[in-house]
Amino acid sequence: MSKRSIMHMINPMVHNSPFDINMAVDAGYDVVIPYTHVKLEEVAGLAQDAIFSRGPSGVKRTGMFIGGRDIGLAMDMLDQAKKSMVPPFEISVFADPSGAFTTAAALVACVERELKKNFKQDLAGTRAIVFGGTGPVGLATAVIAAEQGADTTIVDHFSIDTALEFAEEAKRRYGVELRATTAASDADKARLISNADIVFCTAKAGVQVLSAPVLADAKQLKVAGDVNAVPPLGIEGVGLMHSGEPLEHATACPNAVGIGALAVGDVKYRLQHELLDQTLNAGKPVYLDFRNAFGDAQKLV
Repeated sequence: MSKRSIMHMINPMVHNSPFDINMAVDAGYDVVIPYTHVKLEEVAGLAQDAIFSRGPSGVKRTGMFIGGRDIGLAMDMLDQAKKSMVPPFEISVFADPSGAFTTAAALVACVERELKKNFKQDLAGTRAIVFGGTGPVGLATAVIAAEQGADTTIVDHFSIDTALEFAEEAKRRYGVELRATTAASDADKARLISNADIVFCTAKAGVQVLSAPVLADAKQLKVAGDVNAVPPLGIEGVGLMHSGEPLEHATACPNAVGIGALAVGDVKYRLQHELLDQTLNAGKPVYLDFRNAFGDAQKLV
């Protein structure tokens, strides 16, 4: 009799995400086991308990998912889990803290699609601004965009020191150069987007980041993407389901288009399902983070 599939869901926080649990079950896992308050130094022991208890055939039906909110910690946990494997006792591991990796990958892929479709260019050489760039989705978005060749600036609403700290971490971990700044006022935001080609809004839910007057100061904006699905939406004039509709308030940029949160969310949902399916059905161990997520998101869009 074939063994049932098991997903071990590792989380350093007090709860696992019901979203991720639902996604794992819908991807085909028979049993989903949540672990909370997990410390980095505990990951190796959990991984080895998972691999040595099932035999070479059972490990093919076993996966590990890493959640939380700290993308750096999630990457460290993924690395620790990978180092703990003893082939042929080896399971697949997928890191997606707070859905940040799949959301960011979907957002950047949607923006890239509109750039290619409407402006015949890709991300390389563009100037990108990431509002909410010190949050999990924002930082992952910035790293992906920078890896694709965009001159990328992360924006923290309150603190330039925080933005600089996250930019330094991105350079140390991923080898990308990010600019860092703060923007607490509409004047600051208008200054930032005046010469931007791309705007990513990844700020806190229910907060309007870019109002109509701010958008009116954009001079060369091409694509603006928002992941906030809670009113007021992050970019005034960009609807939830917008997927390349005109960006109505960017009056100086008549060809600019917007991408709404549910349009991004549709790709994110399909992307997470695809990556979870890979952990179960790839036939060999896979180790998945935002880089794998972006490659698959490009295919989905």
